[in-house]
Amino acid sequence: MQTGKNSIFSRWRQWLQTGIATMLILSLSAGVNAATLLPSGNAITDGQAILRYALPIDNKPVRELQNSLEDISNHLRGKQWSSISGDVKKAAAVLKTKQADILKSVPEAKQAQAQTLINEIQTSVDALAISTEAKDKPQVQVERAQALAKIGTLEAAMVTGFPYTVPAEYSNIPQLQGRATIALKTTKGDINLIVDGYSAPVTAGNFVDLVQRGFYNNLAFTRAENDYVLQIGDPPGDEVGFIDPKTKKYRALPLEVMVKGDKEPMYGITMEDAGRFREEPVLPFSSYGAVAMARSDADPNGGSSQFFFFLFEPELTPAGRNLLDGRYTVFGYVTSGQEVLGQLKANDKIESAKVIEGADLLKVSARET
Repeated sequence: MQTGKNSIFSRWRQWLQTGIATMLILSLSAGVNAATLLPSGNAITDGQAILRYALPIDNKPVRELQNSLEDISNHLRGKQWSSISGDVKKAAAVLKTKQADILKSVPEAKQAQAQTLINEIQTSVDALAISTEAKDKPQVQVERAQALAKIGTLEAAMVTGFPYTVPAEYSNIPQLQGRATIALKTTKGDINLIVDGYSAPVTAGNFVDLVQRGFYNNLAFTRAENDYVLQIGDPPGDEVGFIDPKTKKYRALPLEVMVKGDKEPMYGITMEDAGRFREEPVLPFSSYGAVAMARSDADPNGGSSQFFFFLFEPELTPAGRNLLDGRYTVFGYVTSGQEVLGQLKANDKIESAKVIEGADLLKVSARET
């Protein structure tokens, strides 16, 4: 995804469409197992689930509880009711035997809130068991979503402080030390998204800062490729990114990718160039409405204000086996208004963008104030 007035997606799209096939052909001619070339497994396609798993916590019982309910979506498609019942029973067992272990990771000041959440999750799981027994798919979907939302809130209560220090060389860029919720009002409808500063603090911080400055208000989408990508953030005039009014300089962002298992992001290098193409990022491109920073193909550190929504298409970028992960910074996901994304076209606009939660987590250096 290039930034620029006249750049197009066709070359990159064509590469995506042919890249997997090409890699498979090359692997056969070289005698390499093709399955080792790309990450595998059941990729998560729900942006909110990805955000839950991305929280920097270490509590095995709450993850067991979450896993059991996340797994239900895999079985619902095939109406595998016995498997769904097993998942619900696993969740009930965790709640019955491991509540004390879950609460151990919650700070004292939030213990009462956490206990209330656990009680509410228990009620939801009990209701889920009844709906599963009745094989009521719509109700199972509703109750599962409600339970997982509460689990996400419980997991967020376990996070204490920001888990690492961003390299000093990026201290001139605003940093988001946590998460923020952004409300976009567009010409086709409303969109909400959550940006994740735990996994991409520099990129998310820059975005929240620009939203607060009103940078995206009345700005037009510059390109919309059906079933692929929707991009915005190119300001009027010759510049392709944000020019800081105080320094009069282009605010350039580093490529920022948190790899699963790492304690902090990598900066300035793609996962492929780092020799980590078999690994997976914490925030992948496997969800419709992934929000990522655009940049020049030639410069991993050339992003600024232009970003894009990824319109996930399984046939083009199979979940867990796409060729975008680790090459662009994903910094959030659309959590409501996904249907609006498919309606937006070039020249439609973001009429207004507002931070509705998490603005207090934005840290701005003395050079920026």
